Amino acid sequence: MATIKLGNLKKSFGKTEVIHGIDIDIDEGEFIVIVGPSGCGKSTMLRMVAGLETITSGEVQINGARVNELEPMDRNIAMVFQNYALYPHMCVFDNMAYGLKIAKMPKPEIAERVRAVAEMLELEEYLQRRPRELSGGQRQRVAMGRAIVRKPDVFLFDEPLSNLDAKLRVQMRLEIKELQRSLAVTTLYVTHDQVEAMTLADRMIVMNDGIADQIGAPLDVYENPATAFVAGFIGSPATNFFGADELTVSQNKALTAALNDAERAALDQPATMIGIRPEHLQICEPNGACLTLTVNYSEALGAETLIHGKLPKGTAITIRQNGRLPLPEGGQELSAVWSEHSVMVFEQNGRRV
Repeated sequence: MATIKLGNLKKSFGKTEVIHGIDIDIDEGEFIVIVGPSGCGKSTMLRMVAGLETITSGEVQINGARVNELEPMDRNIAMVFQNYALYPHMCVFDNMAYGLKIAKMPKPEIAERVRAVAEMLELEEYLQRRPRELSGGQRQRVAMGRAIVRKPDVFLFDEPLSNLDAKLRVQMRLEIKELQRSLAVTTLYVTHDQVEAMTLADRMIVMNDGIADQIGAPLDVYENPATAFVAGFIGSPATNFFGADELTVSQNKALTAALNDAERAALDQPATMIGIRPEHLQICEPNGACLTLTVNYSEALGAETLIHGKLPKGTAITIRQNGRLPLPEGGQELSAVWSEHSVMVFEQNGRRV
């Protein structure tokens, strides 16, 4: 196990800065997920930790030692890539054993390690097969096995499940979490999938255009987003955003009653946004104090229904309701009330009040 410290970590390509100073201390055995949309810098950040990308400024420490100048092979890390990166001409056993052979480990110890890990990953019967003879999930297990046999201080995962179908992703997600818990290896995991981030992470780093918008435990990030970006990115469907000027006097009065003094004061500022998650809105009887919307269409998903509509000024809004409730039709007008303590207020710069 290892501790990791990123100290004001920055990366520039020419004059373009893509990582704007990341600071985080990671404890031994902690599972950190770096999550964000494409192009936000999450994979670049992971590659800097791995030593595959040079660091412009700041530092990476592993177990208290600065590793900026160390080669990847000297950092005692193991990386699992999105495309598996298996040698096509080698069997599963040789793929998993390759790093150990390069390290000149004795053959009996190599065989013992590989077979122990193959048993852990249920790959024993596939050890003599080539990668082309395996399914996507089996190839991913081989890539993970190749990392595990090295007994590294740190695991680095770069979107390892993005090539798998939805059902297999769920299965592999559970397996990765169980493995990480049993091995207790400090792990950095990159993904654009907020469901993966929520279910895997001890803490998550939500990246937005090279900036860590928020670092925290998944449920804390979900319940207390620090910025409008985090509120919109974490949670599915995304948070509804609208301005106070889209509300009637009665609606505004009812809304402000649910806010604290700072939030009420912020509503008077230009470009202030109100955020309410779809699951925090409920259909109610028509009432001047409730939101009013016109339904565009509804998505019946079984256990739940997503109602997509528009506020009077045209802003899109989504409501999540129990799937057993009646399904609204397109063009129907509805009223919706928000749950207590569920309203969020964001300043013009995107920070939450």
